[in-house]
Amino acid sequence: MTQEEREKVIKRLEEAVGLLAERMDARLIPEVGMNVVYALPDARSREDVAGVLGRIVRLGDRVHPVGEIAFGASDHMARVVLTAMRFDPRIRSAANIRFSDEIVSKLTDLLFEVRSFDRGKEPPGVQTMDWGVASCCREGVPDVIYDPGAVGKEPMIRLLGEDPVTVAQNILKLSNRIKYAQL
Repeated sequence: MTQEEREKVIKRLEEAVGLLAERMDARLIPEVGMNVVYALPDARSREDVAGVLGRIVRLGDRVHPVGEIAFGASDHMARVVLTAMRFDPRIRSAANIRFSDEIVSKLTDLLFEVRSFDRGKEPPGVQTMDWGVASCCREGVPDVIYDPGAVGKEPMIRLLGEDPVTVAQNILKLSNRIKYAQL
């Protein structure tokens, strides 16, 4: 990939992170933190996927990106987007947010295509995100993939899209819906 392509990915991701930091409801950030990633076209490895170093965390009632945007910053979310790209190469971005039944319900109300997987059914010897995301993408990549967690694993919702600004805008639509809701 050219340096120009890498710079475009970083700029677009910076724009998305800026939107989230400015307007997202901080209650959507999971305990483990949040990340937004964006892959280069034809990405093959974690090093081809940019994300926020140190993740995005909740600081009081604010959304706070901890580090700069860099390639190779997120293994977990990179695997989500790389797996989705195997099914649809246009889906190059993903973000994770906090899970609750209320949030899943709001995403469904917003007419997002929502699918889930059960970590308890994961076959031995596979990576959870590779298996879980693939199991949800067999009939096309949905807008949202969630799992209700497992022992020692936080439940999580992941939003997917063609670019990080689209993913951020979808998170902001959800954020507006939950503004006054108890989560």
